[in-house]
Order: sequence, then structure tokens, then C-alpha cells
Amino acid sequence: MRWWHIDPVLLLEHRLFPEDAWSAGMFWSELAHARGPERTRHYVVATTPEGTLAGYAGLAAAGITGDVQTIAAAPEHQGTGLGSRLLRELLGAASTFGCQEVFLEVRTDNEPAQRLYRRYGFEPVGIRRNYYQAAGQDALVMRLDHTEPLRDERTGSTGSTGRTAGDRDADADRRHRARPGG
Repeated sequence: MRWWHIDPVLLLEHRLFPEDAWSAGMFWSELAHARGPERTRHYVVATTPEGTLAGYAGLAAAGITGDVQTIAAAPEHQGTGLGSRLLRELLGAASTFGCQEVFLEVRTDNEPAQRLYRRYGFEPVGIRRNYYQAAGQDALVMRLDHTEPLRDERTGSTGSTGRTAGDRDADADRRHRARPGG
């Protein structure tokens, strides 16, 4: 993700999450940490062949810990495996950063996203009450041991450390988000 992606990302952000959309300032702040020698963030966009924004995702890294900040797929691209591809990109970045564990928060009512994360080895570790304040929703906190081979629960297969088990996912139906620095 680069600065010129912020406007289309904001349009999709407000379309998907009208109650708790990130501001332009939040994205600018995240991107400021994605460049240079002290970089601690990795943000990506997915576009169609025509150049239309299909989705975006971001990861924050601090030492041996990574935190999935956001994963979003436009409604017309949900169910296509885009969320899975974005997650794999973030997990690859977590490996590059040297993260040994990766956390995320996901709405407790977002079953499709929870299934996706479980397939990649994330396990529930707690609940953050009223985390999504505008919507009055709780967040399920999930953790991935990024030192162990990742598995695909549907097949039982494992991948090498820091990699996912394959490209067999089609339920990038919804997304979750954590607060920057949260």
C-alpha cells in the first residue's frame, strides 16, 4: 500500500465499516511505519486487472510479536479466497519481521473470518469486551504460534514454518480489524 491507495482504501473502509471506519490519519500513520530502516508495518492492497481496489491488509510487528491490524475484501470479491491470500501475505511478512507469534482481534459474530483464521492455526485466547465500541461488539482475541508449522484443518496438512498450508480457501467473507498500536 502506498499513499495513492489511501483514498480508494478509505472509500472501501467506509463502505464496509461505516460505524468504526479508520480515518485517513490512521492509515497515514500506519504507512509512515511501513517504510525506512525502522519499519514495523506491512500494508498491501489487492487490485483487479482493471486497477480497481479489491481489498487491503496490514500487519504491525514489535519484536517477536505481530498483530494483524486489518484485512478487508470488497463485497464483490468476498468468497473468492482473497482474504486468505491477504492473510498469507501478512504471515509471510511476519516471518520476514521475525515474529514468533501473531495476534488478531475479530468480531465475535464474524464466524466466516474465525473459520479462516482457525484453518491457518490461530487459536482463541480471550475476549475483549466492547472492543468495537461504535457497534457495541466484543472481539475474540486469537493467537498463532508462528514457530510451528501451519496447518489446514480441512485436510490436516501442514506447511513449513512461517507458511500456510495452501491456497484452498474461499471464505474471505468478512474482515476484522485491530486498532493501530492496540
